[in-house]
Amino acid sequence: MADGSIERESMEYDVVIAGAGPAGLAAAIRLKQRCEETGQDLSIAVLEKGSEVGAHILSGVVFDPKALDELLPDWRDDPSQPFDTEVTEDIFMALGEAGSATIPGFGMPPFMHNHGCYVGSLANMCRWLAEKAEAMGVEVYPGFPADQFIEEDGVVKGVITGDMGVARDGGHKDMYQPGMELRGKYTLIGEGARGSLSKQLIDKYGLSEGRDPQKFGIGMKELWRVKPENFKKGRVQHTMGWPLDNSTGGGSFLYHFGDNLVSVGFVVHLNYKNPHLFPFGEFQRFKTHPDIAPIFEGAERLSYGARAITEGGYQSVPKLTFPGGALIGCSAGFVNVPRIKGSHNAMKTGMMAAEAAFDALAEGRQGDELSAYAEAYDASWVKKELKTVRNAKPLWTKFGTVLGVALGGLDMWTNYLFGFSIFGTLSHGGTDAEATKPADKCKQIDYPKPDGVLTFDRLSSVFISNTNHEEDQPIHLKLKDPALQKSSEYDVYGGPSARYCPAAVYEWVTPDEGGEPKFVINAQNCVHCKTCDIKDPNQNINWTTPEGGGGPNYPNM
Repeated sequence: MADGSIERESMEYDVVIAGAGPAGLAAAIRLKQRCEETGQDLSIAVLEKGSEVGAHILSGVVFDPKALDELLPDWRDDPSQPFDTEVTEDIFMALGEAGSATIPGFGMPPFMHNHGCYVGSLANMCRWLAEKAEAMGVEVYPGFPADQFIEEDGVVKGVITGDMGVARDGGHKDMYQPGMELRGKYTLIGEGARGSLSKQLIDKYGLSEGRDPQKFGIGMKELWRVKPENFKKGRVQHTMGWPLDNSTGGGSFLYHFGDNLVSVGFVVHLNYKNPHLFPFGEFQRFKTHPDIAPIFEGAERLSYGARAITEGGYQSVPKLTFPGGALIGCSAGFVNVPRIKGSHNAMKTGMMAAEAAFDALAEGRQGDELSAYAEAYDASWVKKELKTVRNAKPLWTKFGTVLGVALGGLDMWTNYLFGFSIFGTLSHGGTDAEATKPADKCKQIDYPKPDGVLTFDRLSSVFISNTNHEEDQPIHLKLKDPALQKSSEYDVYGGPSARYCPAAVYEWVTPDEGGEPKFVINAQNCVHCKTCDIKDPNQNINWTTPEGGGGPNYPNM
């Protein structure tokens, strides 16, 4: 919430949008479309914490164009549009340590198939959408994170950007500038998974009451340029199984697109129990499988990134509105976990919120709850899609990969064909943090050393994510209780922060002369995935926005 003691410059808008991802940009464009349709005009600002639009956007991506077809029906005719690869081959495999089995497509409901979807870069799609939005008169401000929300008389009145030029010790540098107020009649929050403002707003207004806890996965991705003989343009391949054990959820993707480019990624569900598990190490190990490694023979690794993925779905979607604004996209969590897709749902929710905000402003309203958005969601294909697959994740968690996925498939079929589930609506149970067991209750896991050719360490990976933070700034990863980190996170859980982080931000260092291990935070490595904020067993780490423009700079991711 805003600190009223600091004097700040202020700018007034009709609608302020935090986050230039698919949801935020779709909302901005739809608002301007309504303006064009009615002859009205609205002032709209979109804030983006990355150094440019797309800098922090990371996805596989196999893109379902359903929402984009509604927003920009002629997008395929635009020579600047970012997708040149349509899915031509759809493969799903179960991996064992030394072999694999292909799962036939007819075993899955039709909505699980990827034909008609596109492979490419979601970051580039957002760059393209931002150009569209700016051409329509939207003001897009990259490098300005929405750091606080403005609340007056119980109503959200906008956001405040992060202060610039604050030193590590909290003092002000010569270049210090306090953050600016961007005030809006309505504020839409589209920060993505585990957004820092979203988390505060959900807590402040009790938006998650009566809902299951949100669930998450950590997704890691590398972009490679492979040899032409190993490239199959339009091929989409997903796997489950090895190297994860049956009790740990997750899987991989390999997408062939563009000019001999292959996106390879790995997702680990963050409700895993064993604190010794090393998600990045599992990703690297996956690439050594005999069915996978040949694809990367003689190839060049171009980029790396990681981000959290919302996985709670239907049961975990919070109340979408609060006085003065709404949550859109992954700030609320609309990912379809079995399909491994959420961008189309994010865009559609942004469009629905935009419609509600436009109509409210046209009626002369401001600062109230956009109930029309919640009603539109309830009647939308987004909610119907999530409801159809609502038990896939809980069944996987409860029964493990082999039986859980089979039961999840059966449940999706009954929902698709008959509109009901024999399981009803299953609960996810507790949070991902609560799933972690004490270290002495779990077995150690040995991971092979990276070879620097096919497998890599985290620091060399962070280097090619182009991650950068101003070193002399306050650490944006805040410990609520430093003593608890040693007494519990290390002494009880074995220091899982040193493993769950895909960017080597955290380490436990024992002095050469012996003594107590020290918790070290290498905040400059942070790729803004938010895993620490989710998985710390005590919820003792709070991710906050660093100075504007800091973080990764993803090209073609």
